[in-house]
Amino acid sequence: MYFKRIKDLRIDHDLYQKQIANLLKITRQQYGLYESGKRDIPVDLLIKLADFYNVSIDYMLGRTKNKEVNKN
Repeated sequence: MYFKRIKDLRIDHDLYQKQIANLLKITRQQYGLYESGKRDIPVDLLIKLADFYNVSIDYMLGRTKNKEVNKN
């Protein structure tokens, strides 16, 4: 599954792929494959990204346009 929003969020926060790769403890090349849709991003890394950007998983998955995390 391709997650265009992971690239959009990174760019919106003025970050480089290498910075996000370091956060996720993976290589920049691996992260680039996730951004390009050539590899599926594992759920645990997707959760880390959602937490880092403070957005909901539904937003990351493209199920909603609402970035807010459900506090319940």
